[in-house]
Amino acid sequence: MKPVEIYLTQWCPFCTRARMLLDHKGVAYNAIDVDADPSLRKVMQERAGGAHTVPQIFIGEAHVGGCDELFALERQGQLDPMLED
Repeated sequence: MKPVEIYLTQWCPFCTRARMLLDHKGVAYNAIDVDADPSLRKVMQERAGGAHTVPQIFIGEAHVGGCDELFALERQGQLDPMLED
């Protein structure tokens, strides 16, 4: 399975929803709290092409986007293939 990274804040409901989907699917991920270290938000923005909202989700090197995009991939049956090595 490709590595998954989620840039998030602890109070964000969209971050919670994205994490719940991944947890339900049994997907391990690295949660990166941008509130804990503001320099991480800058890294997130650079990796996400300037996007500044959370969550920002990456599968491998691919930028998925946010919660809505993650759920859209799931609805379209594209999330599981994207997660595979």
